[in-house]
Formats: sequence, C-alpha cells, structure tokens
Amino acid sequence: MTMIWLEDGTGLDRKYLVSDTDRHGTIRVYFRRRGRKIRIRDLATVEEFMTAYRAALESGSPKEPVKPTVAAPGSLRWLVEQYYQSAEYRALGKGTRRVRKGILDDLCEKDGDKPFALLEPRHVRALRDKKAEFPEAANARLKALRQTFKWAVEAGHAVRNPAREVPYLRPKNPDGWHAWTVEEVAQFEARHPIGSKARLALALLLYTGVRRSDAVRLGRQMERGGSLYFRETKGQARHVKDRDIPILPELRHVFDATPSGHLAYITTTFGKPFTPAGFGNWFRRRCNEAGLPHCSAHGLRKAGATIAAENGATEHQLMAIFGWDSPKQAALYTRKANRKKLAAEAMHMLVPRKTVPLSKVVASGGTDRGKKS
Repeated sequence: MTMIWLEDGTGLDRKYLVSDTDRHGTIRVYFRRRGRKIRIRDLATVEEFMTAYRAALESGSPKEPVKPTVAAPGSLRWLVEQYYQSAEYRALGKGTRRVRKGILDDLCEKDGDKPFALLEPRHVRALRDKKAEFPEAANARLKALRQTFKWAVEAGHAVRNPAREVPYLRPKNPDGWHAWTVEEVAQFEARHPIGSKARLALALLLYTGVRRSDAVRLGRQMERGGSLYFRETKGQARHVKDRDIPILPELRHVFDATPSGHLAYITTTFGKPFTPAGFGNWFRRRCNEAGLPHCSAHGLRKAGATIAAENGATEHQLMAIFGWDSPKQAALYTRKANRKKLAAEAMHMLVPRKTVPLSKVVASGGTDRGKKS
C-alpha cells in the first residue's frame, strides 16, 4: 500500500494505490489492479477521494460522467458554454478557471434553462443573497456573473450586464488574512528552531514575500549570484512575470542550516514537492504547534508588506518586492504605516494644555500687578 496525501493534509493508505510525479512536479495518484491503471483526480478531501476510490474498486473504472444535455440557444447554460470557449476565459489561470466553472455550473444546475436576456439586477441580487451567510462566496458568485456578462456584451450576445448594477457584500473580515505580528513570528521561531522544515518555510515566506504557489516551487536551481530567479505562477497564462529577488543574509543562513530537496527547498515526507493547498494545510499545522491557530502562510506575506512599509518602503518599492503591477495594493500598506507614524507623533496633542491660575502667578511674583508702590 502507498500513503497518499490529500490537499487537505490527510494521509490515506489504501490497497491498489500508486503515485508518481510528472515533469511539472505534480503528484499523480492511480488505482492499479490486475494490469489496469486508472487516474484518481479527486484529491481535495477524504469524501471526494473515497467516492472515486470506491468507484474504481467496485467497477474497475471511475463512474461514467453523466452526459451533458444540449443547451438551448438563448439559455443561461448556452451563454455560459459560449463563455467557456472564449479567449477571455481561457486566459484565466488554471485555478481561477476551475473555481469559476464550479460557480457557473452550480448556477446552471437550477437556472440554466432560463433565458439569459431576461436576467435583471433583482434576479442577480437574489442569486447573490442566497450565499449572504458567506459574503466571500456571494461575491465570488457575483463576480463570475459580472465577468460572464461583460464578455457577452462585448461579444454581442447581450445588450447589458445586469450583474454590474449589483454591489458586492461587505466581507466579514475586511482585512482578509491575519497579518502576523513581530511577536508571533518570534513565537513560531521559538517552537521551530533553525534547521527544521517549518523554520525554513517561515523564512522563505517572510524574507521573499512570495505566495505559497511559488514557495512550493522555489529551489537551489533557481539561485543565481545571490538572487532567486523564477516566474510567478499566478496569472502567468495572461501575463508572464519573471522575478529576481535578492537572498537576504537571514534567509541564506536558514538555507545553509537546513536540509532540502534537490528541486525544491520544501518537500513532503516522501521528498516530493508540495501542492500549494497541501503546503498551506501542512504549514497551518506547524502554526497550531506553535500556539498560533489564527496564523497562516498567506498572513506572512501581509506581515512582510506591513513591516517593509513601517520601515519606510515606498509604494513602488513594495510593488517591486511583492510583484504587484498596480500601486493600489501597495498603497494600503503605506497608508496604514503613515497613519501609525502620524498618530504616534500626534497623540500628545490629545492632552489638554494646563493653564496657570492668575492668583498663583501673582503669589509667585510673576507680575507687578497688585503690588504696593
């Protein structure tokens, strides 16, 4: 039996399972029995994996997918299928396409046969509000519809974008992921000393500012003259972004003191590169071990931006460090840093100025008023 690690961090060992890694570092899982080898792609959760595994075990092959019905021209399902064939959709990153397709397919499951031309803002608002308990999911549904109809208007299929007139919901946590504090970094370091894989992961994330999708790919083969050269994973289908990040002395020290894989600094127990989701779950457990259950890998990227801004980094410097194309994201951190600095410089102004009573001034001889000539 082979131990299989799912994207949620769960390890499973079941009969007839084998795995290998392709040239891109992707771990592939197969059900192999009596000479037959079947790919199992559902690796997100235990429930999804076991459904595919049992299907392979019982029938020798995964369950046949339900043959999709032919969408009627003019229906929402037809419009969505046309959108899937567009250059705009295909230019999205692989992960973004997968998420968006899941959202649109879910909408089409119930409303796909309805004419898309009759969709009004009030209908879109109702679809958004069905997910109101989870604002991020509601906004993702709204965004998927906005982008679909934006393309439809430009392609001449629709005359207006009804989703554009519906506002996004305010997220429960406007600031998103928790940004680590300096004290929390020290607490993690106290639990995971230099030489451990967890400490290597912390240093790599904090001292490069990369996303976890890039952190799992970085390795010694990308080092050139004291810098890391790599191509960002996010958005590379639309815009290729090559990065050149100097290796700070603090990171170099951790690199040299920690064993690592041949093609990636951080690897699984089996010496294979992590998937981004698998790495995120693994790092979350290391945070839990340090008593930091509210901290995450992405929060270190935010912490780095906060620290750099408070140390005086400009918006353009932050853009260079974190690979942002627009100063909008960098401005969030510089504004917060400036507010903190200005508040520290001005807090003393909250204290009322004390005035000295006239009687005390006279008694102290500070004035000639009232004295006898």
